[in-house]
Amino acid sequence: MKKIVVTGGLGFIGSHTVVELQNSGFKVVIIDNLSNTTMSVLDGIVSITGKTPDFYNIDLKDKQDVEAFFKTHSDIAGVIHFAASKAVGESVNEPLMYYENNINTLVYMLQNTSQLKQAPFIFSSSCTVYGEAQELPISETSPIQPALSPYGNTKQIGEEIISDLCKADASFNAIALRYFNPIGAHESAKIGELPLGVPQNLVPFITQTGAGIREQLSVFGDTYNTEDGTCIRDYIHVVDLAKAHVIALKRLMDGENSRNYEVFNLGTGQGSSVLEVIKSFERVSNQPLNYKVVDKREGDVVAAYADTTKAKEVLKWTAKSTLDDAMLSAWKWQQRLKKD
Repeated sequence: MKKIVVTGGLGFIGSHTVVELQNSGFKVVIIDNLSNTTMSVLDGIVSITGKTPDFYNIDLKDKQDVEAFFKTHSDIAGVIHFAASKAVGESVNEPLMYYENNINTLVYMLQNTSQLKQAPFIFSSSCTVYGEAQELPISETSPIQPALSPYGNTKQIGEEIISDLCKADASFNAIALRYFNPIGAHESAKIGELPLGVPQNLVPFITQTGAGIREQLSVFGDTYNTEDGTCIRDYIHVVDLAKAHVIALKRLMDGENSRNYEVFNLGTGQGSSVLEVIKSFERVSNQPLNYKVVDKREGDVVAAYADTTKAKEVLKWTAKSTLDDAMLSAWKWQQRLKKD
């Protein structure tokens, strides 16, 4: 059974990927410092899969702790690196925290992974690398624009670091997966998005407002150059996204990659506005949502949705779930959280 390390494995996307990895027969080792999640997520993973992944509470900013971990795990067959801070607004206010947490930790993981024999590396990247896209839909060959936030910049820099390593070391294989907007939860409602404090992402704020935890949802601007004036994003179900990680990992393990560094967009190819997401929630929950339009937010891109051709043709992967599917699963997860 091949051992895969998943950093940030108790986070939103990480936990769903751990489930898919375990269901695909991999032995999973999770590294997480619990800075933006709780140990209850591990219980959810075990409950869904019937398997308990190994867990290490390690802060990847501590270089010595990272080195010590790899010394005792020389049989690692692959690494999926999620661990990073990811709130656009927070990164604008705390840039140095984002550069330390997102860049230093990546470097330490790469330094150690590259010493292993044939252990491929999957990097959790983002469509933010495209900045304010000049063309829609966004393909992998779309130009990388200047980052609109320190968070986006850390993803650009992270990809450059991995690309440089792959150029220097022909035996090192990596894939960067550029996500669009992951939402939803596992169909069991045993794991889902678990923001600590005030949610930074749209959907958990919607579901918390629907559940009465938040008084009102703020819609940041309705004067953008879109059909209803609100920002457009490509919302992808987190389980579809998680499955793509397993496919990408197997691609590298089986030596099917055409070059030792590849990038793929992961989205649905469909753009949805903030108001369309709100309407989807109202449909699946059968209740109105209390929301109010407020000022625009610094760092927000007007519209972004994926050209998914490359992922379909090369990875043979495509997103299966609809926006309503994802919103319903997110709402069921929120209701479970409220009940618990």
